[in-house]
Amino acid sequence: MTEPLKSSLRLQIASTPVHLPIVRAAVDRFAGMLGFDEATCGKITLAVDEALTNIIKHAYHGRDDKPIEITLGTVPAPAGKQALRIELRDWGTPAGREEIKSRDLEDIRPGGLGVHIMNSIMDEVQYAPADGGGTRLVMTKRM
Repeated sequence: MTEPLKSSLRLQIASTPVHLPIVRAAVDRFAGMLGFDEATCGKITLAVDEALTNIIKHAYHGRDDKPIEITLGTVPAPAGKQALRIELRDWGTPAGREEIKSRDLEDIRPGGLGVHIMNSIMDEVQYAPADGGGTRLVMTKRM
């Protein structure tokens, strides 16, 4: 059994899709260091990518110069295990609870599945207004 990771990783990026490959690599590597298998690392990375894409598109309306903070860390989980905790913080236009929903999966067209993907991959997905404006999204994946 590997020793629990006792540190966190914090990144701050501008709201441009150019930075997404860097974040994807960091998330994939961090999840792997925690002991998630390759397939699960890929799914976690996809969930984060979808969340960041939604922030850029909806919170910042496509602006590429706004800040996004990403924090990766661990939290205790049941049975003495750990869980990966990913927090995304933006200062953009907050979405109302009724807007943060997946569209019907029968409605076949591009886009609109980010929330569904995040909810199906992660064990917990929580949105909350952030102090100072914007939104704080916290996603958790148990080992």
